[in-house]
Amino acid sequence: MSKTDLTKVHRELYTAKVQPALIFVPAGHYLGITGKGDPDGPVFAESTQTLYTAAYSVKNIYKQSAQDFIVSKLEGTWWVEQEGYPLDVPRSEWCWQLLIRMPDYVVNSVVQQALKAAFVKKQLPLLQQVSLIALAEGKSVQVLHTGPYSEEPATLAIMEEFIRKEGLAYNGRHHEIYLSDPRKTSPAKMKTILRQPVK
Repeated sequence: MSKTDLTKVHRELYTAKVQPALIFVPAGHYLGITGKGDPDGPVFAESTQTLYTAAYSVKNIYKQSAQDFIVSKLEGTWWVEQEGYPLDVPRSEWCWQLLIRMPDYVVNSVVQQALKAAFVKKQLPLLQQVSLIALAEGKSVQVLHTGPYSEEPATLAIMEEFIRKEGLAYNGRHHEIYLSDPRKTSPAKMKTILRQPVK
């Protein structure tokens, strides 16, 4: 039985080059959980663990009906609620929504069933905050960042310059796709896709 692999189905969304490029991001379904605080803090870590638990619970239900899929990469959208340049805002004030893309055939009733089963088994309180959401970013600029997260501002500056030169404007939240597992990859080799919806 073949498994749906969304990184292959939507290859253009999960590959990027070191130079910024315009792409079109179609609507998709994601499991999501929203939070606020330092990405190195406990709430972010707990939210990540909870989201993966939810994703594998959904996968297990669909696997039983021969609709198995590979759990996709962790993604996240980021924003701040204060005025000013986002990177000048303290990390404790960063807002984020962690995401894992789901196949289009995943429906909310099954997600709710999976979340209830996972809660009985794992007793993770944040499971009650996971939901199935739709995200449609449309025209976007994306670029590949290689290296630690702390060095992203240099790559973001390249993307910002591309957006300015192309006469584009921001049209949504900053989006990151984590291609590497930080537990298994040295910081220098970490690969992250940075995406910015534009108009």
